[in-house]
Amino acid sequence: MVTAAVLLCLGMQAGPAEAARRAPSFPWDDLFGTRPQRPHKAARRAAVPLPKPRPAQAPAEPPAAAKTQPAVPAEAAGPSESAKPVEAAKPAEPAAPQLSACRQALTEEIAIAPSIPDIHGAGGCGGEDLVRLEAIVLPDKRKVAVKPAAILRCKMAAAVADWIRTDIAPLAQSLGGGISNLDNFDSFECRGRNRVAGAQLSEHGRANALDVRAFGLADGKSISLTDRSVPRTLRETVLHSVCARFSTVLGPGSDWYHEDHVHLDLIERRNNYRICQWNVDDPLPQVAPLLPAERPEEAPPREVAAKSDAPKADTSKADHGKSDTSKPDATKSDDAAAPDRSAETRPQPTKKRRQSRRF
Repeated sequence: MVTAAVLLCLGMQAGPAEAARRAPSFPWDDLFGTRPQRPHKAARRAAVPLPKPRPAQAPAEPPAAAKTQPAVPAEAAGPSESAKPVEAAKPAEPAAPQLSACRQALTEEIAIAPSIPDIHGAGGCGGEDLVRLEAIVLPDKRKVAVKPAAILRCKMAAAVADWIRTDIAPLAQSLGGGISNLDNFDSFECRGRNRVAGAQLSEHGRANALDVRAFGLADGKSISLTDRSVPRTLRETVLHSVCARFSTVLGPGSDWYHEDHVHLDLIERRNNYRICQWNVDDPLPQVAPLLPAERPEEAPPREVAAKSDAPKADTSKADHGKSDTSKPDATKSDDAAAPDRSAETRPQPTKKRRQSRRF
C-alpha cells in the first residue's frame, strides 16, 4: 500500500506537457496516420559548411550572354527566336577532300581549270579528279582559250597545258602574233571507240582524251592540223611534239575516223607502248596540169613508131596494084563463071559446127 501511494504522488507532480507527451496511444493511430510525427534524424545533424571563396588567380568566367542557351521548340518560340540558328542543332561539317598532287600543281598561273565533281557512269564511264579546262595561261600571262571548254582528268589537262605552253606557243609566235585559242573538237563523251555500238569504251568516255582540230592565231587566222595547204614542216613539227608527250596520236592515215582532226590521249599500256599514226601528206599542186608534159630531149627517138608505118604503106600499094590488075578480069567475066566462084569460096560453117558438137 505504501508503494502505491508513493507512485501516485509522483504522477501528480508531473507537468501537463510531460503528460501530453506520454499520452496513451491506440493501435489504429498507426493505421490512419494520426500519430504525431517525430522529427527526422537529418534535422538533428550539424549544418553543412559553405564553399571557400574563389581564389584571385583563377581565370575569369565568360559572361552569361555568351553561354549556350537551351534550344527552344519552334512552336513555343516567336518568329524572331525561331529564325535564330541553334548552335547545338548544327550537324558536324564533313572534312574537305584532300587535293591530289596534280590538282595542287595545276594552279591558276598555268591554266584556268576549276575542279568538278567525280563522274560515275554506266560501264566504267567517267572518272575522278576531273577539271574543266577553260584556258591555258602562257608564261607571258596571255591566255589561250579552249573552245569549247574541255572536261578532262587532271593529268590530261596538265599535259595539254604543258604542250601548248612549251611547244606550240613559241611555234605560233612567228606565224601570226602567237596562238590565241585551241579548237576542241571533242573531249569527254560517254561512248565507245569511234562511236561504234558495242565497241570498247573510248578514252573519251574516261575523260582521258582530247581531239584537236586547229589553232587560232592572234591575227584571226586558223591553222588546221590536217590541211595539206599548211606548210609540211609546220605539221611535222607538231607531229613530233605530240608523239613525244602523249601515248596515243591518231590523225590522217590511221583510219577514216581521224581524217579531219588529231586524237590525243594518255592511256596506259603494257611496257609503256605508244601509238603514233599520223601521215603528213604533201601539199596539193597549185595548178592542175591540163595538157601532157613535153617529151624530154634525152628520150630515145621513136623508131618503133616509124617501122610500123612502113609496112602499112607497102600493103596499101599492093592493094592498089591488085585492084588495077583485077579490072580487066572483071570486064571479061561472064554470067556463067560467077556461080562456080561462089561455090568454091563459100564456107561451110554448118558442118563444122555439127562435127564439133559431136565430140
